[in-house]
Amino acid sequence: MTYLYVVYTVSLLVLLVAGVVEQRRHNANLNRIPYRVHINGIRGKSSTTRLCAAALRDSGLTVVAKTTGSAARYIWPDGSEEPVYRKFNIPNVAEQIGIVRRAAAVRPDVLVIECMAVQPALQDFTQHKLLKATIVVVGNVREDHLDEMGPTLADVARSLSRTMPANGVCVTAEKEMLPVLQEEARERKCSLVAVDPHGVSDEEMAGFKHFTFKENASLALAVAAELGVSRKAALQGMYSAAPDPGVLTVEEYHVQGRTLRFANVFAANDPQSTVMNFEQLLSAESVRLPIFTLINCRPDRVERNAQMGEIVPRLLTEKLFLIGHPVRSARDAVPSTWTGEVFDLGGLSRPADSIWRDIIGEVDGEATLLAIGNIHGQGELLLEHLESLGALR
Repeated sequence: MTYLYVVYTVSLLVLLVAGVVEQRRHNANLNRIPYRVHINGIRGKSSTTRLCAAALRDSGLTVVAKTTGSAARYIWPDGSEEPVYRKFNIPNVAEQIGIVRRAAAVRPDVLVIECMAVQPALQDFTQHKLLKATIVVVGNVREDHLDEMGPTLADVARSLSRTMPANGVCVTAEKEMLPVLQEEARERKCSLVAVDPHGVSDEEMAGFKHFTFKENASLALAVAAELGVSRKAALQGMYSAAPDPGVLTVEEYHVQGRTLRFANVFAANDPQSTVMNFEQLLSAESVRLPIFTLINCRPDRVERNAQMGEIVPRLLTEKLFLIGHPVRSARDAVPSTWTGEVFDLGGLSRPADSIWRDIIGEVDGEATLLAIGNIHGQGELLLEHLESLGALR
């Protein structure tokens, strides 16, 4: 028995020493990167990360970036990128250690990295142990991950604030929860920079070749300003930024004399962001009536399924298509005052081509289909099927 205690004690000591050595090695890597920019918030983190990196890179700084979003990417100083390898395809905040190590090897001026943490404790750990960011972006506070960060919007704001750097800088475009963020910033002696998305003009936005929100652009411009990059140079860099794989897109398909505009709004998977995306598309005339809405349901996102069902009338929906499982979680949440038609195309094993045929069959001439909810599951399969068909634009 004594032998077992000795082995146990020695094992713990070995693990302790290994942990201390690893932390010191990691801290040395962090110290090789003068500026570390941590992009946090509920929505738009991947796009903001790309915009920030491009804004700084075009000014002559050596910049490494890493996104997490729809498809995690490592972005080299020349703008080229590669997928982030994950064992068993499972994301883990510990992967940031390897990202920092790779970044330190090229001695960049700046590392721009998207936050992976959701739980409050992990938010804290990410800032104080993994990244020790000098500039943090808390882009927005939305109703998402309420089971882990909520239950209220103020709770979500406080959770995101755990990544604020003490005696550092935090940039935000949040309005409603700004007082909470200001309170949290004061406690950490953090300088909070609040930006107004409307400060980016329509003329400046016209330079982007893909859908970009003023909120994301304003955040990137503010980060660039903190690092001494002129607005003109930052914008030129941002115009050349490659879009994230999950960026808002509208593709047009012609099938059997019918035209369907497919708006991929899966990445905006909270109700407020989804409505904002739709309104932007509508004002830009990228989508037109009649509007069909498709909600992809997931068994581990029942609350989110219901949130998507609740906003169906706000999307001017005439016909609602439900895929995935359990579709009832979305259908039951649709307001009783809505008078449109509902089509249950759910079922985890239903082929994507069958779903697509049923949707096309409901088009009379032309229509727009808004794909909302969460992309994973049948949403991904449907996108793969559409990619095989090929869009007109």
